[in-house]
Amino acid sequence: MDYLPAASWELVGLIIRGIRLLEQKGVEKVYIIGILLLGALAVDSVLISLLNWVWYLICLGLLAIPVDAALRWQSRRNTSLDSASEDLMRSLEGAANHQSARIEAGPGTDKLYITHSEWASEDAFSASAGSGLAKASGAGAPFKRLPFNFCAISLQPFKSPVCAPDGSIFDIDNILPWLLKHGTNPVNGAPLKSTELVKLNFAKNDDGEMVDPVTYKVFTDNTHMVALRNTGNVFAYDTVERLNIKAKMWKDLVNDEEFSRKDIVTLQDPQNVESRNLSSFKYLKDGSNTLTAAQQRERNNPANNVNLDALGSAADVFALRQNPAQIAKSLTKSLKTSAVPKPPTSSSSSTTTPTSTNTSASKPYNAAQHTTGRAAASFTSTGLTPHTTAERALLSDEEYMLKPRRVKKPGYARLRTKLGALTLELLPEHAPKAVWNFIQLSRRGYYTSTCFHRNIRNFMIQGGDPTGTGKGGTSCWGKNFADEFEGPLSHALGRGLVSMANKGKDTNGSQFFVLYRPAKHLDRKHTIFAKVVGGEGGDGMEVLARLEAVQVGEGDRPVEEMRIEGVDVLVDPFEEFLKERREREEVEGARRRAGEKEDERTTWTGKRVRGALSGDKDDAQAAAVGKYLRLANAQDGGASVEAGDEWEEPVMKKAKASGGFGNFDNW
Repeated sequence: MDYLPAASWELVGLIIRGIRLLEQKGVEKVYIIGILLLGALAVDSVLISLLNWVWYLICLGLLAIPVDAALRWQSRRNTSLDSASEDLMRSLEGAANHQSARIEAGPGTDKLYITHSEWASEDAFSASAGSGLAKASGAGAPFKRLPFNFCAISLQPFKSPVCAPDGSIFDIDNILPWLLKHGTNPVNGAPLKSTELVKLNFAKNDDGEMVDPVTYKVFTDNTHMVALRNTGNVFAYDTVERLNIKAKMWKDLVNDEEFSRKDIVTLQDPQNVESRNLSSFKYLKDGSNTLTAAQQRERNNPANNVNLDALGSAADVFALRQNPAQIAKSLTKSLKTSAVPKPPTSSSSSTTTPTSTNTSASKPYNAAQHTTGRAAASFTSTGLTPHTTAERALLSDEEYMLKPRRVKKPGYARLRTKLGALTLELLPEHAPKAVWNFIQLSRRGYYTSTCFHRNIRNFMIQGGDPTGTGKGGTSCWGKNFADEFEGPLSHALGRGLVSMANKGKDTNGSQFFVLYRPAKHLDRKHTIFAKVVGGEGGDGMEVLARLEAVQVGEGDRPVEEMRIEGVDVLVDPFEEFLKERREREEVEGARRRAGEKEDERTTWTGKRVRGALSGDKDDAQAAAVGKYLRLANAQDGGASVEAGDEWEEPVMKKAKASGGFGNFDNW
């Protein structure tokens, strides 16, 4: 190596120092070899002799790569074995500690159950205890949400709701006694006056559910509800936001009364459920009594804590024990009412059977064919009061009268037009619903100023649509009602029949038509409910002829409008029916009271006692006829029995002598 110049040796030294520096910085040997190759290409031709050294270094580097990789794999393996061994040791140590704890729990025992302290611990998880049993009564108590339609004091559904400025809802009957006694808001403890309460007005649908008065969406426990402080109307927040806040129209959507943003009171916010959390109510935390003195006395009364409906016949005994004054009243009533069968009041009516007091209640006249369903409901549900009797459901007067063949007397109405008036005879016997609908709409003025929109000569004239298009109109119930085809009425009877117009089966509304000629093909398609029986001047057919002669245009629509000036109900058959029923009930009631009075004058043997009731009609007659007999009886000092009712002892028949030896009684 003497042939290498000194500069070359210096260069080699620099390269070796560079390699060491690169190794210290963590550069891989492969990269170092690349650097050396690049350096070798850049050196002077003088350094070509150094290639021997370069190849020598390359060989050393290639040999070092697998050796270094093997050393690194061995290092990682040792590290993983060390961590696994440490985890194993920790597991073994924990198991040993747990085993020692179980052994220490009982002398020489290995229990396979959990102790009370383990169940009651804060980190207990179980089917009955849950998590955090020890904290259940503290700040971490379970969440209990108050429904939106419940009073915050009584925790029962409200009847007359009012709200505080913070949105808490109360029943007026419950919050006023609380304010008189405490003067604070029972929910948060803030001062509260009765003048700050806002009466809430909830809109309801046909099912009695609380709804938004604009969109008619049903309120639930997840609805964002607000109320206006100046009017008390309750809306969904979405409605107020879209129609008032964003539109900048600050008027109540119900009554157009102006309000401001500060008048909006939030009653329920689904994003802030803590406002309805029972666990945060102050009066519940303090354990304050919210009952008035009268409510407390009622609660302390043991009679109010017993379900009398579930006691059956023992309910009367229990009620009498709780009210001693009622015992004397019931005894007095029982002495007046005799349960012994009574014979007829006259000796001449010998064929009449004795009458007895009927203790069972008579069936009401408006009893339905179906029951109330209480017995079945209480049998299948434990949450209902038990009912053991199948009580008939009661129909309203309207439901009772709208049965075919119940109201038989006809009614009358006058249909007024500018061409004359038609007198209609209403037929409720076979079409009670159609007649009821026509009468109710007429009294509301529904037909006033409506026009006949269709007039076909030699067929019929049609009207009753307030829109005048033939596509509108509704019944008095707000919906279509069924057809009524029972009975002998037929469109073959001809001119003057009045029937309901419809769009198909069971689609009757307010439109009707009057026939000009018989049309039997309309039977069982349209309901006949009236007929023309007269008109202005006495002849309704002349008025009908004038209507038929009106000129029509396209679509059979009259060229000149023929309007209905009004409909006058002359005789309402349903009112007459109710009036007759009331009079009949009064007569039956008077007769029943007279029968009870007659029973009080009759003894259990069937004899009528004189002088039992003073001022009676029979007594007045007795004063004129047979007065001397009565005076004689009065002098004797006792009540007499009428001569015709005296008891006659039957004559004993003489026993026939029988032959033979007899019975040997005298031996």
